[in-house]
Amino acid sequence: MTRFIYPYKGIHPKIHGSAFIAPNAAVVGDVEIGEDANIWYNVSMRGDVNDIKIGARTNIQDNSVIHCTYQFQGCNIGSDVTVGHSAILHACTVHDFGFVGMQACVMDGAVVESNAMVAAGALVTPGKVVPSGELWAGRPAKYMRDMTQEELDYIKWSAPHYVALGQEHKKSISES
Repeated sequence: MTRFIYPYKGIHPKIHGSAFIAPNAAVVGDVEIGEDANIWYNVSMRGDVNDIKIGARTNIQDNSVIHCTYQFQGCNIGSDVTVGHSAILHACTVHDFGFVGMQACVMDGAVVESNAMVAAGALVTPGKVVPSGELWAGRPAKYMRDMTQEELDYIKWSAPHYVALGQEHKKSISES
């Protein structure tokens, strides 16, 4: 099986042994991936100009891109975070239990607080803060409304669901 996990300038990714890394995900350089995290198919994580940290049980779905910047900061994604398909996270922070929807973009210096949700397709511009308990949507993203209890419950459900699914994929791949 071909793996796309590479050092950059002598810095090797640090990946917890329990994490699921899809065979075609690119994980390069100063990247740290926590326990039971899931890095799905075609994800690109390039820790070449700063560091990328992915917390425990965090789920980075297919085709997402995670990068950082020289001038500003790395990209810090907390634990129990769900990042939807084709999202872009660049030099930002997503706190524990944050949620970033499909095709959303969270830019330099932006922060998604715990139990906050960035809607699918949203563009969180540099330096914006998405507060806990709020749903932000649009391009550029802005406050839409407070989150429902159902949405808050979904965030709590999502992490363990994807941990189990990632482990099933990991097992299936190892058996092939």
